[in-house]
Amino acid sequence: GHLADLRGLPAFIRLEGPASGAGKKRLRALADWSFGGGERYCEACQPYEGREQACPDCPARLNRPLTHEGWQVWDLVGRLGGQLRVLPGAVIGWDMAAALALGDALGVPPVAMAELLPVIEAVMVAKLNEQMERPDGGKTG
Repeated sequence: GHLADLRGLPAFIRLEGPASGAGKKRLRALADWSFGGGERYCEACQPYEGREQACPDCPARLNRPLTHEGWQVWDLVGRLGGQLRVLPGAVIGWDMAAALALGDALGVPPVAMAELLPVIEAVMVAKLNEQMERPDGGKTG
């Protein structure tokens, strides 16, 4: 079924265990890390045990998508950098028509885009606007 099919059901019916639910927590956490300066976090890491590998508690690794559709949507998110809708001094979101068209061209299921892109977009907008509001433009260090 579709995630949207579960919206009208009470929580005690739709949840089958601690990992059940809408499946958006990982992508929300990954977006929070990524749009909140995750690359700067990784610059401080050294290769784990002498190998070029992510540290064992890396947020990007811990929150990576677990489904094929999640990976497809996350890949799409990485391609949307030029599709921002902005006002002077504020990011208001992605151009969703362009995002959906790009996702369609890449073969991303429309249901996955409709469910997951708005969640990630909300985090992206909040994080980018927070960075723009800082006197240093969001730079650390």
